[in-house]
Parts: sequence; C-alpha cells; structure tokens
Amino acid sequence: MKAIRLDQPQHFQPVDLPEPRAPEAGEVLVRIHRVGICGTDFSGYLGKMPFYSYPRVPGHELGVEVLAVGAGVENVKPGDRCSVEPYINCQKCYSCRRGLTNCCEVNQTLGVMCDGGLCERMILPARKLHPSRTLSYDQLAIVETLAIGCHAVDRARVKAGDHVLVIGAGPIGLSVIEFVKVAGATCIVLDVNEARLAFCRDRLKVPHTLTARGDGSELTALAALTNGQLADAVIDATGNHKSMSAALGYCAFGGQLVYVGIAAQEISFLQAPALHRRELTILGSRNALARDFTRIIRLIEEGVIDTTPWITHRAKFDEMIAQFPGWLKPEAGVIKALVSLD
Repeated sequence: MKAIRLDQPQHFQPVDLPEPRAPEAGEVLVRIHRVGICGTDFSGYLGKMPFYSYPRVPGHELGVEVLAVGAGVENVKPGDRCSVEPYINCQKCYSCRRGLTNCCEVNQTLGVMCDGGLCERMILPARKLHPSRTLSYDQLAIVETLAIGCHAVDRARVKAGDHVLVIGAGPIGLSVIEFVKVAGATCIVLDVNEARLAFCRDRLKVPHTLTARGDGSELTALAALTNGQLADAVIDATGNHKSMSAALGYCAFGGQLVYVGIAAQEISFLQAPALHRRELTILGSRNALARDFTRIIRLIEEGVIDTTPWITHRAKFDEMIAQFPGWLKPEAGVIKALVSLD
C-alpha cells in the first residue's frame, strides 16, 4: 500500500506500507480519497511543530469512504462518505470522562502523534467518523479545519451583535471567521498580508479588515470601528508569540481573548494591568469536539457555509512531494491545498 512519510524535517519519502488488517469491534476500514494540507503539516515539515514526532505519515484533514466495518458498528456502513475527527482520545482520563475529548491527556492526533491519512487505506475507530449523504470528498476534507474555528468561537462565547477581532487570516483564522459570521457577530480581521485581507473581503465578505503595521494604527482603527469599546472577543490564530503577547490590548472591558494558534516561544502580557482593569478572560482552544463535526456537516449541507473559496491548490498523490515546498511560499497564495488519492 502506497503512502508518504515525513522521515525528518523537509524530507518526504514515498513508502510501501503493509495492508491494514481487518477491522475489529468498533473499528472501520476506510479508503482515503482526499487529504487537506494545513498549518500543522507545514510546521511539521519545517520542524517547528511542538507536538510532532518523526518519522510520521502526515494527514489529518480527511475525506474517506467506508470499506468495511467491525462488530458492533452502527453509525456507518460500507460505501458511506465521511469526514474524520482525527483526535484519538483514550476515553478514560479525567478530561475524557468530563466530555473534553478534544484535550484528552494522552491524545493522539492523526498525522501528528501517530500516523495519518497520506496513505491508501487505514483502520480508524468508528466513533471518529462523521458521515454525509450529500457532501463531496473535497468538502468532507475541509470539515476538520472548520471545526477548529467552530470550537474557538464557542470558547469565546460569541453572540449576535458582538465585535470580534480575528488576528491572522491563515486557514485557521478563516475558519474562525466563518463561525463569527454564523453567530451573527461583526467580524474584523487583522493581518500583515494584504493578499489575505483581500481574500477575506472579496471571497468571505468580511466587512472590516485592518493591516498590521506595528505602529499603533491598528488599535486606533479598531476603536473607530467599535465606538471606542474595542473587541468583545479577540481570537488570535497566528501562532506568533509577538502577536499573541500584544492581543490583550485589543480586548474590550469584560472581553474574551482566545488563543487558537500554537506558539513554541514564550508569551508575555505586554499590557498586563489591562487584564485586571478590564476583567478579561484568557482561554486556550484546542482541536474540536464531535458535536462540532456534526454541526459543520449540517451547515455545509444546508448551504450556510460555502467551502468553494477554500480550495486554492490541488495535487495528485504522486505529485505532492514535488509541489509541497512551493505551497510554503507566501506568493503561492495557498489557502487550502488538497491531495487526491482517487
């Protein structure tokens, strides 16, 4: 069975893996049709992802077909098209027992801590499959990225009428934007990249975008857009420790600050007195919950979320290794690259 393995940073290798065994009780054998490439994959390739280990078969944004099911599986059947919830949780730890499966104490995310979906077939827990009768494999592969944003917006307790500042217009930031819009809040996006801001305005219909210049103009512009109140919620999706350290200053009194991007460097609060004076809440957001996948599939099926603007680059399986380095270049304009195994 063909697969692609990242043996060490910046070194992919095509490999031949043994065929998966037959699915046991509670398991499913799936065929991989689409693999989405995300920031985690880029960071793992560059050696900058703190949770990553090598060698590793990447791939956690998956659109799959069910080939066979083990005993007791009732939620899916052979032939079903599914999105995959790639966070393999233990179901036993304190977090799991409280329903916090996204932050299982021994979580194994496909393609990060254990081998993922850049292969032809694999065995998965049936409980991690979310079927749809109508969505394409392209759409199903995008569900996981959207789930990250869905969970972050839920963490921020965003509601209609709020002003929400999204910092960072990469794929995770874009997924946050989708759910800020679904919540009926006013979305404001801050980024250093003018092309990404243009994408937000033109393709996602974001009403307000701000260019990050580092000269204080961003704060002045945000104040002007919010009647001086600043943002009810700030969601930082940059993974940049400097941005994350400064994000506190954009929060309104009683506001929420959510970190969904991951930084390896130390974060310091440059305006720490504001934390107390404004009684701010600082939250982390990790992965997503099963309910997020179910909700997102329904929203796409109903046409509330349009995945069409997301897919900017494609590669066949045998082309991916050659194309991957080019996707890292800012001028490539990658929002979401999909790898096809059809």
